[in-house]
Amino acid sequence: FTGVQVIYMYNLIVSVQSSVSVQHGHTTTLPCWLNPSQNAEGMEVRWYYADRFDTPFMLYRAQTVDSSQDTSYKGRVSFGLKDGLKTGNVSLKLVNATIGDAGDYTCYITSDQGYDKGTITLSVIEMGTSPFLSVEWKEDNLVNVSCESVGWYPQPHLRWADQEQNLNPKSLLYSKSSSGLVSVHSWVQVPISISKICLAFDLGSGSSVGGWVAFGILLIGSLVVFGLLYFKKRVNVTLDKVDHPYLIIKDCIVRDQNLQFPDGADVTCLTAIKGSPGFSSGKHYWEVSIYRKNVGFKRSWWVGVTTATAFPLQSDVPPTTSNGFWFLSSSPDREDSFQFSTQPNVLLPVRSMPQTVGVYLNYDSGELSFYNVEDRSVIGSLTAKFTGEVFPLFNPGKNDAAPMKIIHKPMQDENSDIKNSVQSTAPEPNS
Repeated sequence: FTGVQVIYMYNLIVSVQSSVSVQHGHTTTLPCWLNPSQNAEGMEVRWYYADRFDTPFMLYRAQTVDSSQDTSYKGRVSFGLKDGLKTGNVSLKLVNATIGDAGDYTCYITSDQGYDKGTITLSVIEMGTSPFLSVEWKEDNLVNVSCESVGWYPQPHLRWADQEQNLNPKSLLYSKSSSGLVSVHSWVQVPISISKICLAFDLGSGSSVGGWVAFGILLIGSLVVFGLLYFKKRVNVTLDKVDHPYLIIKDCIVRDQNLQFPDGADVTCLTAIKGSPGFSSGKHYWEVSIYRKNVGFKRSWWVGVTTATAFPLQSDVPPTTSNGFWFLSSSPDREDSFQFSTQPNVLLPVRSMPQTVGVYLNYDSGELSFYNVEDRSVIGSLTAKFTGEVFPLFNPGKNDAAPMKIIHKPMQDENSDIKNSVQSTAPEPNS
């Protein structure tokens, strides 16, 4: 609430809060009371929208409430306090606020002492969906970063920034649906040297939402650099030896069991598994095969790291970065892009589907990068502040023909000449 409006007229004094904000679909109260306090049970109280004095949506007269004159408010309005009339509190309770409810409301009180009124401005806001961010590498060492989000009200302000300054978008488009909700699409172009792009939404009127989302963009095309940084940091990750009710685990191969899952077809923590060793410092690299000859590519999977000691099975605890899950995923619903486990979602267009995904963790600098081993190219990179021990994370998905295999490197290859081409070390999965 902001501001108090006091109006003097005859012997009645009505006080109201001048403005109120409510989220779409939620409940709010429009405060209105007699000042000083006095019993209003014998008075007439009229609540009406805009200039519709003759058709109030709630009328209290002769100790009876009538809310039948405006059907759009039927069943959604009442006095805010059960015994408020006894003390002159005639505040209005409004439930399930709609976009159409936004506007000016008048609280009008009359009695044999006279009459008085006050006006309240109601703002209805809708936060919109988590924006989808996608990254597309262009020529001349440039990167296009785009954002799309729907379901906002009122029209939001959008701001791009890098680590040093605000950025001017190449495009910023708004569109409005028949329900009055607003969609926004925008994109910026930055050099690949920029490591973080930030995005903020603001609805104005003091309602700031959803703020800053940061992710890393790294491009390392040099084969020699790839070998120097990652080939020597390689570790042989093993799957946890657990009796998993939903997975078949054999050595370094994992796949889902052929059964009906209690949480449906979507990939969840139900089919996730950790690996060893865990890491609390240093640089580490491992590879995961998501391809099988004569079968093809896996369509759904997660690959990354986690700090979770146990996987949440409840749908209200999403496996996101804020809950200790950092991973790259693929889904049959979005075959043209990979996705990070961030909130909002970050989509990375698939330029070339990898047979083997390389995972590079730099714990100390807070970097987690994913590589297409066959193309020797970066898929994408996340930035994070790791605390405690993190473990390799795997999820073979559900109902995939191809299994997932963690690639092990023979120990005698540790000192291989990195000047040779770095080839995928992934053998063909057997089952």
